[in-house]
Amino acid sequence: LQKDGAITISHTEMSLGDVRGKDFKALATPLLETEGKETFHPVHRGASNAFCIRQFCIDEKHETRQVWRNSYCFPNNIFRTNLKGTAPADRDFCVMLVPHHVPEFHLIQSFVRLVPFCTSRFDHELYVFHRAGLLKSFNVRRATTNDIPGVKLLVENLSLNESILNDLKIFIVARRDPDGTPVQAFIAEVLDQIVGVSVIRDEMDIDYIRSHYNIEDFIHFKHYEQEEHGHLYHFVLNPVFRHYTKHLLKEILRLAHKSSLYYPVYPQDVEGKFQNPCAHSLTSALHYMFPVRPRRQIVYPLEELGINAPSEQVSKDQLPYSLNHINRKLVLESKASINTRIVVVGASDVGISFLETLIFCPHLKFNNLTLISVHGLPRKDLRVSKHRRFLINSHCFNDEDYAQMSLCSWVNVVVGKMTGINRAAKYVVVSKEKKIPYDYLVLCTGQKYQVLSPTGADISKLPTNREVISKWPQRYTGEVPSNHFTLNDDQDCLKAMQWLEENVINSEGNIIVYGNTIDIYTTVETLLSLGINGSCIHLIQPPLSSNVTCLNNNEIESAVQEALSKAGVSVYYDSILAQWNEGDDPDLITCAAFTTNTKPFKLQCSAFFSFAYRTVDYETFKAINDACLVFDGRLVIDTEFCTTDVSIRAAGPLTKYSRRYYVDEWTHSNFNSKEIGFELATSMLNLFDPTPKPFSKAPEGSDRLIPVYKGCKIKGGVLPGGYNYLHISKPDIPILLDSELALCDHGMEIITGEARHGNYFRMHINKYNMVDSITCFSKEPFPVSNYICLYGQHERLLNDLYYRWNEGQITDLYSYFREPWSMAIYHDRFIDLKKELRQILMSEQVRKM
Repeated sequence: LQKDGAITISHTEMSLGDVRGKDFKALATPLLETEGKETFHPVHRGASNAFCIRQFCIDEKHETRQVWRNSYCFPNNIFRTNLKGTAPADRDFCVMLVPHHVPEFHLIQSFVRLVPFCTSRFDHELYVFHRAGLLKSFNVRRATTNDIPGVKLLVENLSLNESILNDLKIFIVARRDPDGTPVQAFIAEVLDQIVGVSVIRDEMDIDYIRSHYNIEDFIHFKHYEQEEHGHLYHFVLNPVFRHYTKHLLKEILRLAHKSSLYYPVYPQDVEGKFQNPCAHSLTSALHYMFPVRPRRQIVYPLEELGINAPSEQVSKDQLPYSLNHINRKLVLESKASINTRIVVVGASDVGISFLETLIFCPHLKFNNLTLISVHGLPRKDLRVSKHRRFLINSHCFNDEDYAQMSLCSWVNVVVGKMTGINRAAKYVVVSKEKKIPYDYLVLCTGQKYQVLSPTGADISKLPTNREVISKWPQRYTGEVPSNHFTLNDDQDCLKAMQWLEENVINSEGNIIVYGNTIDIYTTVETLLSLGINGSCIHLIQPPLSSNVTCLNNNEIESAVQEALSKAGVSVYYDSILAQWNEGDDPDLITCAAFTTNTKPFKLQCSAFFSFAYRTVDYETFKAINDACLVFDGRLVIDTEFCTTDVSIRAAGPLTKYSRRYYVDEWTHSNFNSKEIGFELATSMLNLFDPTPKPFSKAPEGSDRLIPVYKGCKIKGGVLPGGYNYLHISKPDIPILLDSELALCDHGMEIITGEARHGNYFRMHINKYNMVDSITCFSKEPFPVSNYICLYGQHERLLNDLYYRWNEGQITDLYSYFREPWSMAIYHDRFIDLKKELRQILMSEQVRKM
């Protein structure tokens, strides 16, 4: 309640509209454009039209009773009686406020949960019930011609309302599409007034769905006929009757003679606009459906497979989408709703993996997931662009993965940077303005390239690195020049590419690429691919902090250096940035000076790309430090991802283990980020999962050991010369490859081709005959997802790789792993097959004994 007595209404998917008496008018309002403006907050200025249930208690033995469906229970009468001078008989709405940590009980399931603003610091969930929801004459039937005016009134304010009406008319006129696909439409009515409409079609792509999504987690296909699968196109229901959603779905399945319904959510190419004509109208039934995990796909060598290639229905190229599912069994089940506010800071691979795990948890529904990110959701622009090649790729997620997750369907997104944490009040400050409340805070910001401060050495005095090394590296605190770029994500890369196209590409100015990570090579190659002359590119590498280079392979490094020389790119080693321009803080860098081990040098500069200094972002550090969380170069955590605050978790390169574990050299940077995010989510699911779990006592002393992660580390990209590069390795502390080869228990190296010829393939088999690392360096593109499956496999599974290599039967590993036998290993269920075969063999051995 505001001071003037006005009632502020929280934002929801659909507005309640005018629902007095029998007037169940259209419910949804057009999307409000709020970009660049303050968030719109509707305010009710009339008399109070609601009453609130303050306390509700019921005996456990009556808890499961259908209280809202029986006339003899109190809800039907509470709108008619007077309570302490109030007059509920004059009120249309009953509201209930429930603390976030309280699970949904049976009464509340008949209410409509209103979606709060991300910045709302109100510590309760708001549930609303309208008196019209007590009406029992909710009838579902097939649509007729006479229903068109009523449906038009219902959907007039909805996006894609014309699509809904057109599909309804197709059903009424022909019962099928022009291509012959059967169409069915259903109407929900109360007291002869239309309150809902749904349109479905027969699912014609069931083979594609079965091969691309783990739909068999929910149904057994052999028990269903082809025509039992339906495709939900539209589902509109007045929010007053939202508690009838499952009943409406059940009636649709019964009347349409379907057993399953599928609803896709397509990605949006342009924010705020529907991506293509395939886009379906938003369904209010989405939160009652179950998101289906996508399946990893095999990259098929169709020419080599010939007639053994998969059918076109399975291998066809189709716009990826997120799939949601409901069937006759699931419509009778309920997912446990979790209203706990979980705020994730950072759209890193760890953060996305964490959210993905929570979203696809089949028996839990998280209503309050919030992501705080500088640029919002990653990969919003799904169009292929050269700017993607600036940075090395971790291959944790790709464009198709993001499309098939549809994070925007389940996660609130706050665009901005975390600048503060208030642990006492439990909220995060974003961009020094917004306050985002949390119950659990998850920090996954990682480390970023920072603007490096010049040492300030006067090159006229001919200083060397020895004299300035104590001042290097340091963070630059001044205003960043407009032609200085630190690339950390796709948005940074896109901005840099647009600037280059406008200011540099058609000129002859120098571009300086500074650093010694692998991103310097991918950036140089991208600059060359944009048409920039190699003679204008200067690659400058600072002194290495260890003897391990970013490529750590002499043969590949030689090929890259040869390609750089051929392109005319100048390369400088052991150089420390001394000055920009003449030592002042410039608006635009026109020249840059560097010191070396001998004499300094100076270069004209039109653009400066810095990859020399990667650490925790300063604003993130300040927010963590001001919140009095332990920061020791990185945010300190324990083996359960907990910081010193039990409600704040952290993971990824941002973190390090507490010193009590005595593993300073091991951090999450050494492990696969996607696996880290999954384990983080698993550790937190134990806090919310109501299902009982068997208790097992941990071995004594295990709390002093860090967990062992087994996923492989991956990096790939395009290096100078147009070489496609991929390196897959086990989680480990990097050591020089030559030193690794000298170890007595190193195992075996299998290498085909040569790096300078662009057909290099190296595979390391460890002493246990398992694939330990893979390095590919090729002029031709190769199937990365296939090769990732080879990691950790025994060489005997790879068609007796060791034997065939010793016999000289393998001359090209690229061709070898395109042969038909290898397709089984790339299958996403090959691991399940191995486990099943192992159980069979073990049971046979026991039987013989």
